[in-house]
Amino acid sequence: MVRIGDPSLFIRKNTELLPSPLVPEIRLHVASDALPLWEMTEEELEQAGLPPPFWAFAWAGGQALARYILDHPNVVRGKRVLDFGAGSGLDGIAAAMSGAAFVLSADIDHFSGEAIRLNAEVNYVSLLVSTDDLVGQPNRGWDVVLVGDMCYEQPLAGRIESWLRGFAGAGVTVLIGDPGRTYLPKSGMELLATYNVETTRALEDNDVRRTNVWRLLKE
Repeated sequence: MVRIGDPSLFIRKNTELLPSPLVPEIRLHVASDALPLWEMTEEELEQAGLPPPFWAFAWAGGQALARYILDHPNVVRGKRVLDFGAGSGLDGIAAAMSGAAFVLSADIDHFSGEAIRLNAEVNYVSLLVSTDDLVGQPNRGWDVVLVGDMCYEQPLAGRIESWLRGFAGAGVTVLIGDPGRTYLPKSGMELLATYNVETTRALEDNDVRRTNVWRLLKE
């Protein structure tokens, strides 16, 4: 049985430090099929007091967005970046590696917050972490907002889209990495890049997901 005490110790004991398939420059603490965290059911997670460990996987949308950032560093270089719904912190780490002036990686899961700190440390980058719910909050000076794989359920996706449209309308660059989730905005999007991302059938219905990077346009 997985036991939870100190979040940092828990993450170190129940993950492996591995490169991301599409972004091998970045290593993350991830769950693997050799560790019990990988196989825990939602009921077992709840009994253990652990939210679903979204932070323990390199999701396709986040990988595609991180790849795009590393390949196009001018998108973030010298700018203030928000990595929203950060999970493992992959996209925020990519932004920091690409020369962003400031990165805030935000996720309401406190285990995610600790995973981001650990992942930033092993990749030798500096960023800040927030576990506040930022949806609906005004811009705090961000030039770029990164959103990896967050359009998987309603009404969350609707709330996020409305909030992000406000940023885009004010001139903020809003980039979304998405492998075709159901609630991705259907219009007002510019396609920037497409990648084939290796995944696992424990997370997805295919071993490879065709994944796009989009820029959210002004309404």
